[in-house]
Amino acid sequence: MAPQQTVTPPAPPTSAPAPRAQLIHIEVDRRLGHEWDEWNGRALPGGGNFSAAPRLFFHFAALTIAAVTGAVAFLLYLIGPRLGTLSPLVPRILWSVLAVLAVLQWLYLGVLAASFYSGRNLLPERLMERGPYLQLMNYTSLIARGFGKRDWVEHAAIDVYNTLAERRGRRVGKGELLVLIPRCLSKQALDGVLEIAGRYEVPVFVATRGQLARRVIRERRPRAVVAVACERDMMTGLRDVAGKLPVLGLTMQLPNGPCRDAAIDLGQMEQWVRGLVGAAPAPAHTKP
Repeated sequence: MAPQQTVTPPAPPTSAPAPRAQLIHIEVDRRLGHEWDEWNGRALPGGGNFSAAPRLFFHFAALTIAAVTGAVAFLLYLIGPRLGTLSPLVPRILWSVLAVLAVLQWLYLGVLAASFYSGRNLLPERLMERGPYLQLMNYTSLIARGFGKRDWVEHAAIDVYNTLAERRGRRVGKGELLVLIPRCLSKQALDGVLEIAGRYEVPVFVATRGQLARRVIRERRPRAVVAVACERDMMTGLRDVAGKLPVLGLTMQLPNGPCRDAAIDLGQMEQWVRGLVGAAPAPAHTKP
């Protein structure tokens, strides 16, 4: 009788390790985190979470418009008589111009609020989140500092910006999207970012200093950016970059203070990346 042969069944296919994106470090001039130079080392309010309702931004934006208009009106009131010695028409023209500008500012804020709360952008992006809104955010931040509400107002302003920008439904190729992160992420947050970026095949850049976006954009020429930063650095980054190309800005939580062990909402990041580049490729399997 022929010897019985034992046949070993093939091993089931195993999933390959999840891909991780390449991490590229950038060194440039403006130091990230310089906005926190006055930090006294104490724990930040709310464990470094500055989440705030969007209406907080609109309240301070209205206050900003009123304050700026009032300051210009007071100045015009002081110098008006002297300008009137040149010509009686000069003060009248200046008051008329101020009135028109004030009406336009209030009208713009109204359209902005209507766009946000109605779920429909009523103006093109060049007249909204990539245009005058960027300046309104920065002036509102200056006013909020005087009330000790800077970080909360900036967070609300960034949330409004992201809502308007995401609503555009932009799509780009994998090689046309950049993910920009700071060096202060916690290990868990960094690993999560690299896993998401690797799954969707998009590059990740980390910078130890600011203005990284300008250099990376010049070299990589992306069509969209997902950026991670604290509220203060995000405001500067949006002002520098968002007028040139679409940006979505993910703010961080700072449980151990600024510039170290920051946490982020990885689910939100994946939602944005997936929305911009589409579904991730199916995971590869090893052959038996």
